[in-house]
Amino acid sequence: MSENVINLHKDTTTPDAVASVTTLTVVPDPPDAPVVPLWVRSGRAVKNAVTHDRTKTGARALARHSLYIAGGARIAARRTWDGRTAARYERLLRAAEAQGNYEVAAEWEERGQRFRDARHRRRMDLLTSPIDAAKGVLVGTGMGVGSLVALGIVMAIATKDVTHVVTPLMAVVDFINLLITIVQVVWGPALTIGPFLALLALWAVGSKQQAAPAWALPDNVRNGEGEPITPSIVVKALRDLGVPALRNAIKDMGDAGASMLGPIRIAGCGVEVDVTLPSGVSTNEVQGKRRKLAENLTRHEHEVFIAIPQAARTVRLWVADSGALDEPIGPSPLVTDETMTADYAKGRAPWGQDLRGDAALLSLFQRMLLVTGMSNQGKTAALRALALWIALDRTVEFRVADLKGAGDWAMFDGLATVLIQGPTDEHVIEATEMLESGVEEMNRRLQAPPGTAFPPLILLVDEAQVAFMCPAKDEDKRPYGGSKANSRYFMACRKVHNQGRAVNVLLWQGTQDPTDQNLPKLVREGAHTRASLALGTESQARMALSDKAVDGGAAPHLLRPGLDKGTLVVASDGIEIPAGQASITVRTHYIDTEAAFAIADRAKALRDGVNTLHVIERGEDRDPLTDIASVVGTASRVRTQDVIKRLSALNADAYGDWSFGDLTRVLEGTGAEPYKSDGVMVIGRDRLTRALTNRDIDGSASAAE
Repeated sequence: MSENVINLHKDTTTPDAVASVTTLTVVPDPPDAPVVPLWVRSGRAVKNAVTHDRTKTGARALARHSLYIAGGARIAARRTWDGRTAARYERLLRAAEAQGNYEVAAEWEERGQRFRDARHRRRMDLLTSPIDAAKGVLVGTGMGVGSLVALGIVMAIATKDVTHVVTPLMAVVDFINLLITIVQVVWGPALTIGPFLALLALWAVGSKQQAAPAWALPDNVRNGEGEPITPSIVVKALRDLGVPALRNAIKDMGDAGASMLGPIRIAGCGVEVDVTLPSGVSTNEVQGKRRKLAENLTRHEHEVFIAIPQAARTVRLWVADSGALDEPIGPSPLVTDETMTADYAKGRAPWGQDLRGDAALLSLFQRMLLVTGMSNQGKTAALRALALWIALDRTVEFRVADLKGAGDWAMFDGLATVLIQGPTDEHVIEATEMLESGVEEMNRRLQAPPGTAFPPLILLVDEAQVAFMCPAKDEDKRPYGGSKANSRYFMACRKVHNQGRAVNVLLWQGTQDPTDQNLPKLVREGAHTRASLALGTESQARMALSDKAVDGGAAPHLLRPGLDKGTLVVASDGIEIPAGQASITVRTHYIDTEAAFAIADRAKALRDGVNTLHVIERGEDRDPLTDIASVVGTASRVRTQDVIKRLSALNADAYGDWSFGDLTRVLEGTGAEPYKSDGVMVIGRDRLTRALTNRDIDGSASAAE
């Protein structure tokens, strides 16, 4: 120990304990204890005192309130200067000219000229004001004395006392004497207190404007909690961005950089402003310093978005209100409006909201779709929301392969004609054959007579990276996965991308963590609508959205995993994007599983009944009549063209090239032949049931086949 321990105790061995003497016992240090010099202990104490939080807080408060006075004096001087001169008009005039708004510039010039004329008249009036003031004093004094004398005469007559003539004059003299006495009493303290009152006024101005360096401000102010975005804050943030050319240009501007800024507009849960950069400063220099710009604006990085509009050498800044992006958006209109329907050709899906708070509506007409992002960021929910909306158009047919198999697409049982759910190689094989049957349907449509209208067929594959990475091969040694010319899944995607949109055969894919291996370049570039949730790197963002979108400001790699779940960066001509931008950020509506089942039930009610195939059978002898009955399902009647499509999806090898003639030939003589209903050829469920029953009894249907 560095100090001896002193024990104080009463000596209770004496007869009189009250009179006992207090004894001091000194406990020595252990012999091997190191000796710490006194100056070292004092230095540590001083260091702890200086670095203590209370000390730092007190020093910061002292500096802050002192600087408030200096800042208030600067603000008061600036206001006085602006009020006495035409500096304000000149500043606004230059800003309007820099923006090219010459009409507003002319108005400010006219206002400035009127101010100068009025000031000139006031100064000319000062030349004659002493004479006018003297005349006024003489006239006023004469009239005042005359009035007082007249009043005294009246009082003298009324009281019959001649001395009352001067009574009003003496009363005025006494009042003036009282005022002089009051001034003499107050003048001394006023001279003492006056400077303190002036300092208090300057402190009040500086405190209200927070006129102190950021390091001296309180924690809640330094953190920028709720601080509004003003032109001076934007200019200061740009000046301190660390771009020398930009800093020097702002310093040389007569208006301190105000001419660079366009109007600050309220845009949803934030504000938006266009900044015209000075010569010598490129837009990518500002884009590359997004984090520093956000911190200069007292915001987090995810609360500032930088886009490149059409105007040359201009960046568009969108700055969110502090904490606004962490608040959830409202429920989907699909959930709140049970009467909503969809229109594949003319409608737009209510996907969510953009950063301005406007509804983000996406057109799905003849557009291939790709949604990607990191795992567990809301990819399936975003893709499913679009599918649920378009399912409310009864003409749309779905064939769905969920290669995760967790039940996320279970509500499409009875809605999709094919529903494959599972992550194994066998499920990938089935998904591949589902796409290949879609290719066969596409080819059939392409060979139809010109002008033939086709209902939309959506081939949807969720977790598509499982298919691209599948190592399985068929009997001809052709791989199902991969991106080679003989890769079956890859080639099916390419064929649909090349020609499918012309006949309304569309491919929608959802995948995660894109790479060249699990999402080949030709496949991702075949999508018309590309959307990305949070990603890990900029290179992945370029794969997901394209180089053009990322160079234009798209930054899904800057979204916060987990915190920005469900937020997408979308590049598509199917959604309204501000002019000059290559992408838009959308906060999607989340539709939970229970609500998804409810919406799917509404979509099923619009249809006559869909028999969903869960397994695509291969390499077996087919019973056409049984297969026809299975694809008709529970519907009372189904169009013959729909029956042919469902048979092709059931087994492309057996039914891929079937036509209406083949269907009629198989049903001929069974009692279940196609017949016309409401002007179209259909097949009835009850007739098929009777035909199968009769065949089981006497085998008549088998003999006819």
